[in-house]
Order: sequence, then C-alpha cells, then structure tokens
Amino acid sequence: MSVSRTRSGGVGTTLLWVCGLVLLTLSVAFTITIGPAEIAVGNVWAVVGEHLGLGDSGLSLIREGIIWNLRLPRTVLAAVCGAGLGLCGVVMQALLRNPLADPYVLGISSGASTGAVAVVVLGVGSGVATLSLGAFLGSLCSFVLVLVFGHLVGSTPDRMILAGVAAMQLFSALTSFIVMSAADAEQTRSVLFWLLGSLGGTGWEEVWPCLGVLLVVLAVCLLKAPALDAFTFGHDAAAALGVSVTRTRTSLLIATALLTATLVSAAGAIGFVGLVLPHAARMLVGPGHRRLLPTTVLVGAIFLVWIDTVARTMLDPQEIPVGVMTSLIGVPAFAVVLYRSRKTRRS
Repeated sequence: MSVSRTRSGGVGTTLLWVCGLVLLTLSVAFTITIGPAEIAVGNVWAVVGEHLGLGDSGLSLIREGIIWNLRLPRTVLAAVCGAGLGLCGVVMQALLRNPLADPYVLGISSGASTGAVAVVVLGVGSGVATLSLGAFLGSLCSFVLVLVFGHLVGSTPDRMILAGVAAMQLFSALTSFIVMSAADAEQTRSVLFWLLGSLGGTGWEEVWPCLGVLLVVLAVCLLKAPALDAFTFGHDAAAALGVSVTRTRTSLLIATALLTATLVSAAGAIGFVGLVLPHAARMLVGPGHRRLLPTTVLVGAIFLVWIDTVARTMLDPQEIPVGVMTSLIGVPAFAVVLYRSRKTRRS
C-alpha cells in the first residue's frame, strides 16, 4: 500500500513538473509579446529558432532586436532570479529551522547595496558590469563577516540570524553614509531604483552567469536533499542520522550565498520571493526536499516572469521596480505565513 502511494505521488510530482515546465515556456513566450511593439508568439519562436540555426525568422532587424536583445534576456533573467531566490529560500529555511528565513537573512543584499552604491556614487569604474562586480564583492564581504561572527559566537541557527542582522545593519549604515555624503540627486535616484530591484537594461551577458550558477547550486542542493530533510528536525537529529552537520551546513551556506550574490549583482534586491514561494511550493508537494526544491524553482520562475511583466507595463512608459511589485504582493502573503506559523506553534 505504501509503495503504491509512493509511486502515485512520484507520478503526480513528475506530471506537476512537466506542466510547470510547459507553463514556464509558454509564459516566457507570451509575456515577451506584451508591450508597445506588436509582436506575436510565433515571432518569438521564429527568432529563437533563427538563433539556434533552424531557419530565418523573416522579421525586420528592429523587431528581431526587440525580441532577442531586449525582451527575451530580461524575461529569462526574471525566470532565473525567481527560481534562484526561491531555491535559496528553501535551503535557508531548512538550515536555520525558521519558516521566516529568506535569502537575504545573512545580510547579502545589504552588502550588495553597499558595493553597488560605492561604484555609482564614488565613481569606481563605470558601466553595468562594474556595478554588478561591486555588488557581488559587497555581497561576499557581508557573507564573510557573517561567517566570522558565527564562528566567534557559535554557529547555531539563532546566532547565525543575529549575525546576519548585525551585518545587515552595518552595511545599510555604510550605504546611507555614502549616499548622504557623496551623492547628488540624480545619483541617489538611480541608486534607489537599483536597490529596489530592477531587470531593466538586462543583456545576455547578465543572464548566462546567473543561469550557470543557478544550475550548479540546484545540483548541489538536490544532492544534499536528504541532509536538508534531516536538518528540519534539528542539528542533533541530523548528526544522529549520519549527516556531517558542520561541513554540510557550510557548503550549503556558501552555495546559496554565491547564488544570492550573483542574482543581486544582476537585478538588485528583489524581496519576498525567497520567503513566500517556498511555502506555496510546500502546499503543492509537501516538505520533502527532493520534490520541494525543483517545485520551488518552477514556481519562482513562473511567478517572477509575470510580476516583471506587470512591473514594466502597468504604468507604461514608466517602469515600476520589480522589487516594489513583489513587496506589494509579498507583504499580505507574509502575513498569512506568520499566521500559519503561529497556529503551528500552538498546535
């Protein structure tokens, strides 16, 4: 009987993943057509086929450029960011045994903000690549600081969270100090827009590194899925089940920090995706991480593709930072998560 249930559950999950992949593909193709330029879904397939060497799209250079150079990389990056932030949220909630943990709980977004602001305001280099590099280095500095704090005070989940809060406050203060002391009004506006999360101006040069890191980290997390299941019962229980607690936790923290830093350096801090979507995925497939991780990746990708489309078209020609849209949706969802966690503790 249990074997039959397991098989039926596995078939159901596989069908869910197939439907998710189809929905994600259709969402990417359809959302690219939304905007001032008249583009059909068939045009999207034709342009993709042309770049894959499957024939000529027959479109003008302008329309082809709109699809391939403007909308497609932005939409793909939105999917990658949604998938990556959801993945990191699942891992952080398991490692820290906290349903309210998210990818930024270790202060990574604050460190990225400081690095990006230093590049923009202090004039350390120029261009999108330099800004992304500054944000990436700032993220790593924040993460290293959290690891040092955690080593000094003991790397229990609660103390790691406290270390993350301390790092977040420190780098937020540094960001504010740099902006107030060295920025003019135009620089402040551009920095604020980036800090709120934006996918505008995305090119393929931002997409490929993010996609590559996502695939590597996803593979690592899937290999560690049994350990993540054990961590949900506590570190002592994980150790009793044969998990190397310190090594596993450190490797997963480094992997998720690297992915979060890469995503933040490309798109800024997009909030609430890594906090809320893991809970939505658990409602679909349960708490087992072998099924939960891929499901969250798909849910996050589909979610952010549509949210970014709304953000860039709602007030056209003005664009809303995608982080604002995720916060508007995420805050009510966060309240639901708080309420559910409160009921769970009482029961």
